[in-house]
Amino acid sequence: MSTMELNKLLVKYQNPLHFFALKLTSNDDDAQDLLQETMMKALQYKEKVEASTSVKSWLYTIMKNTFINQYRRSRKLGEIMQTLESKNYLSSSSSNLSITPDRNLNVSDMEFQIEKLNDELRIPFQMKLNGFKYHEIGDHMGIPLGTVKSRIFLARKELTSKLQDFRPNA
Repeated sequence: MSTMELNKLLVKYQNPLHFFALKLTSNDDDAQDLLQETMMKALQYKEKVEASTSVKSWLYTIMKNTFINQYRRSRKLGEIMQTLESKNYLSSSSSNLSITPDRNLNVSDMEFQIEKLNDELRIPFQMKLNGFKYHEIGDHMGIPLGTVKSRIFLARKELTSKLQDFRPNA
């Protein structure tokens, strides 16, 4: 399918997809974002549409899967934030982690160290932090799954050595 043909179909199905997005998100701004993300993915993966495939159902499937993935990411991020918040309320006497003020590492210090990583390690690491799955990172960067995992591991290893004050048992 050519890009021009797909563009015509995207315009044709824009309103029904918007209503479906509203049904999923219950918020017009989020629905607009979801619609835009769906359109981008459709254009990005247009070569995967087979002649026998219904483009309308393909678009609905992209939207549904995008919504589910975003929901999972936000839920996972909420769980992480909740865990971090609960750990902030633990007193050092009730915890085996004794972090003194001079060892307290600022978030900005961590971000600075992440930014200092070379792009080959930094980009997949940040994408993983943002909730992307390994295969999504590989597709985005055009590299094999094993390479993605290796680069994220190496980024963690490098950050661990640079951020020794942050390690609880250091």
